[in-house]
Amino acid sequence: MRETREERPKRADARRNRDRILAAAQIAIARDGVDASLEEIARQAGVGSATLHRHFPSRLALLETVFLDRVETLCSQARELAAEPDPGAALVTWLRAIGTYAANVRGLAPSLLLSAHELEHRERNVTCHRKISGAGEELLTRARLAGAVRPEVSIDDLLTLVNAISAATERHADAPAATDRLLLLALDGIRSPAPPGP
Repeated sequence: MRETREERPKRADARRNRDRILAAAQIAIARDGVDASLEEIARQAGVGSATLHRHFPSRLALLETVFLDRVETLCSQARELAAEPDPGAALVTWLRAIGTYAANVRGLAPSLLLSAHELEHRERNVTCHRKISGAGEELLTRARLAGAVRPEVSIDDLLTLVNAISAATERHADAPAATDRLLLLALDGIRSPAPPGP
């Protein structure tokens, strides 16, 4: 069935409204964290609360859409790093990228980097978490097989580590730099111990 001229402008208006909501949400979440006021986001976007909820029926839906592009970029980076000759270094590079992004977006870490136990009890950015976990699992498996990482380390361990450090440095004057420094210190603990000398 062919679109009428009236339908096309309505759809264009809806797309514009959605784009304005996402732009306002990105600014509000960067400033106030993932618990930013939905009413304030709607006001900054120049739409009513009903319009916001028509596009994003829950906070979860809005957060996933705001973060999904960056999560896809992090997952794509993980796939590229999987071809690197040093699996241990590739894993560290990827975890540092997550840490930097999380440090720049207040509240991102607890939203995206939930543990498996938390996922059973909370519905919050589950899709993004699964994408991040899946991408990281491949890098971790390669690093483990190469003997670069302790065999007992899990992807949940690593994401929890990034989460904790990002949360701890959230109010630091230079949160990304502080996160990166502490993450590098902590990652020394996941490396396999060197075999004893002769």
